[in-house]
Amino acid sequence: MNPLAVLLPALPAVAGGALVVLRRTASAPVLALVVAVATVALAVLAAIERPAVTFELFAGFEAGLAVDGLSAVMVLTVSVIALAVLVFAAGEIRESTGRFFGLMLIFVGAMLVTVTATDLVLLLMGWEVMGAMSYALIGFWWRDRDRVRSGTIAFVTTRTGDMGLYLAAGCAVAGTGSLGLPGLTSAGSPWLHLVAAGLVAAALGKSAQLPFSFWLSRAMAGPSPVSALLHSATMVAAGAYLLLRTHAVLAATGWASALVAWTGALTALLLGAVAIAQRDLKQLLAASTCAQLGFMVLAAGVSAVAGGTAHLVAHASVKSLLFLGAGAWLTALGTERLRGLGGAARRYRLVGVTFGIGGLSLAGVPPLSLWVTKDAVLAGVADPALRVVALVAGVLSAAYATKAVLAVWRPAPRRPETAPPGLLERLPLPPLALLAALSGVVGIPFLYDAWTRLLGVPGPAPEAGELAVTGLSALATALATALLTTRARLRRSTEPEGGTSPGWRGAFLGGWLGLEPFAEGVVWRPLTAVARALARFDDVVIDGAVRAVPRLGMAMARRARSPFETGVDGVVRGTAALAGRLGALARKPQTGQVHTYLAQATVAAVLLAVVIVLVR
Repeated sequence: MNPLAVLLPALPAVAGGALVVLRRTASAPVLALVVAVATVALAVLAAIERPAVTFELFAGFEAGLAVDGLSAVMVLTVSVIALAVLVFAAGEIRESTGRFFGLMLIFVGAMLVTVTATDLVLLLMGWEVMGAMSYALIGFWWRDRDRVRSGTIAFVTTRTGDMGLYLAAGCAVAGTGSLGLPGLTSAGSPWLHLVAAGLVAAALGKSAQLPFSFWLSRAMAGPSPVSALLHSATMVAAGAYLLLRTHAVLAATGWASALVAWTGALTALLLGAVAIAQRDLKQLLAASTCAQLGFMVLAAGVSAVAGGTAHLVAHASVKSLLFLGAGAWLTALGTERLRGLGGAARRYRLVGVTFGIGGLSLAGVPPLSLWVTKDAVLAGVADPALRVVALVAGVLSAAYATKAVLAVWRPAPRRPETAPPGLLERLPLPPLALLAALSGVVGIPFLYDAWTRLLGVPGPAPEAGELAVTGLSALATALATALLTTRARLRRSTEPEGGTSPGWRGAFLGGWLGLEPFAEGVVWRPLTAVARALARFDDVVIDGAVRAVPRLGMAMARRARSPFETGVDGVVRGTAALAGRLGALARKPQTGQVHTYLAQATVAAVLLAVVIVLVR
């Protein structure tokens, strides 16, 4: 039993809670960075030592935290990305710093609990805390009602999926008698299928897969560091991680793995199209996050766990880099609209170059990271139709990534000079760019065996015949890049400065497939209407019945009071009158004269003698 397994998530969580409670604003960024550095050191130590701890959480149910091959990769990824994001945030966040950095550290601690939990209860605890922190961080600027509404929509949507994890936990107890993750496959029918259904619902909701994807668009209302952390290594990655961790449960059902694979592939395809239609950089990156997570979900469905994990790690560095770059431009230029960012990369070269590296990695340009990790996922896809969908989704990823890079690098008229991003905002970008460029080497065929041994998980290597897939993917990437570049240049030469209004296809895709209005019209409004009807039923019928009981009782009491009280009062008054008369009679012999008392005694004695004679 190694306490390091507890200390790793406890350090950021406890420190974050202290910052929130104490509201120390001046020193909060420094304290948060110190804690983040210490968390990275603990993560490295944990990845080496592989600590584990178990304890009895409930009577007869064991819980625990452990760092194995898969979670070792995750704790390193989460802690390193969190450190980079917090460095950037130290230069950007100026208000309520105690609350902001405290919530961010609690968020990180909850994610570390999620990835190291060996049972459903601790996993659920970390899962729920992440959801609560996301609500608080998305609505961090709480005076803006639109931001608070966005946080609420994101929270309610993910909570809808989270109910599946409660279902999974209950069915795990019924089917296996325990809550441990390793024993879930031993559950019999129907419990195994219900456990799988609950896990899938929770994971798809958390990772913003179809039909839950729209909440990630709302998450853009939060500060840029929140988007960078939430979209890269923490909350949205948790769903994909859960499916990768429990891929054996999905495969055991016979249907869940196919459902997950197709959901991931279709999300990668459709949200890729959504990303292309966006005119806002952060919205484009958000849609691309859904699409890239689709590849990880696809990997879990086809049991390509090593490839999916490699893609998760590479995507975390790429997406955090892109969101931090977008945040730096938002701070400097005051806009995130693609048309307003023209020339931004040329004006701020460090941000532009690092953003370009991240964009090319996202596009899958060889030899950058997502090129090889994406093909490591595709190596596990045996269904030809599924592979075609995934390949088309890969081509779309090249298109939306190229669109983002071109938007910030294209020439634009000179604008008034603005303050450049600060040192702390620029500091994490080069290391993240290096990670974005190199993190995909784990999927290179000659390193793949070592990677799978490290993780201790299955996954076909992208070698031999799969090299053809790599070549096809690279070719599709190059063609998509060239086509999009040509189209963008033609549009710039013909489109008026104010832009054009999108057609219905552009509006449909730009509006995230209409998922939010659909969910609001089909789910939210009917549920709230039912809730209002039930509330009225409760107020009118239930409360009316409750209030009628004492009213009826009082009416019956008033009706029964008149005859009952008259009879009882008559008896009482008659008894009192009789007692009064008897008392009056008893007072008459009391004259105070001795001879009268003697006469009375004589009469009494005579009467007593007569009675005795008669009785005998």
